[in-house]
Amino acid sequence: MSSLLKPFSVCEGPCESCGSRRGCPSSAPHHQPPSQRLSAAAAAAGLGSLPAHQRSYSARRNLAAAAIRGRKITHPGKAILAGGIAGGIEICITFPTEYVKTQLQLDERANPPRYRGIGDCVKLTVQDHGLRGLYRGLSSLLYGSIPKSAVRFGTFEMLSNPMRDATGRLDNTRSLVCGLGAGIAEAILVVCPMETLKVKMIHDQCSLRPRYRGFFHGVCEIVREQGVRGTYQGLTATVLKQGTNQAIRFYVMNALRNWYKGDDPRQEMHPIVTAMFGATAGAASVFGNTPLDVVKTRMQGLEAHRYKNTVDCAFKILKHEGPQAFYKGTVPRLGRVCMDVAIVFVLYEEVVKLLNNVWKTQ
Repeated sequence: MSSLLKPFSVCEGPCESCGSRRGCPSSAPHHQPPSQRLSAAAAAAGLGSLPAHQRSYSARRNLAAAAIRGRKITHPGKAILAGGIAGGIEICITFPTEYVKTQLQLDERANPPRYRGIGDCVKLTVQDHGLRGLYRGLSSLLYGSIPKSAVRFGTFEMLSNPMRDATGRLDNTRSLVCGLGAGIAEAILVVCPMETLKVKMIHDQCSLRPRYRGFFHGVCEIVREQGVRGTYQGLTATVLKQGTNQAIRFYVMNALRNWYKGDDPRQEMHPIVTAMFGATAGAASVFGNTPLDVVKTRMQGLEAHRYKNTVDCAFKILKHEGPQAFYKGTVPRLGRVCMDVAIVFVLYEEVVKLLNNVWKTQ
């Protein structure tokens, strides 16, 4: 039993008998106290000129980095695949709340309001179109959610991996920057055309004679009449919205993760904890950028021609409907986004764990 409590040394035993053969130093260092051996490690690492307390801290950090064999990072390929799978599953669960949010935002005060609230919107939609009506426009989001989440997480990992420290930890400020970059990338490559199609199809359902028979028919009609540019309405507002969205979400999520893990960045988080942190990050992003989401929705609707640009849209909303109009649809969006972010982060983490077992990377 006493042998289990002895300090471990990689050179103990065989090195004494083969010291002359391998050119090893005498066995005296093996009997040095741990503090002296730590000082020797610091000197070997070139830290001899630092004060004693700094040498001790730096040596421990170098040993910890060596112990985990480099930084704990996620391969961008795994991030892209895991993000796509997570995004596809999530949107199938939460789309009805997105539908209600969009309808309430399009229900402008300039016209007699059709809906008295969330429940009334759901009730009238089911009466007119059945339960399937709550999923109108799902196809455009489903086709877009997979690449959207893939681009988001892939870009975030590509940007954040070089910024992590020796233990794989990412500080909060850098997570904000990386989240902003991920949001801008997904806005330009995926979100803007996807959201434009979704809003146009939902808005089309409100008309007396809906024109679009489905996703592909709607895409063909929009491109035929307005060109590819017609799928990029509200690009500026979308970039602002998605950039701030992901900046806030990744910042809050990373801050909570760092707080939870403390001094051990390798500590695993239970899916329930991940979901709670994700819901908190989602709520923070809703309160932070719902005004941008309202402007984006108006710029992508069928009546977007009424606005000269993003600034003009915001000004007219403020002038004709008041500042409270910028928070239309906040409650349904809050419910959807909290579920969205919680589900996506949990699924993403779990899929990455699964991929780590079958896809070996450096």
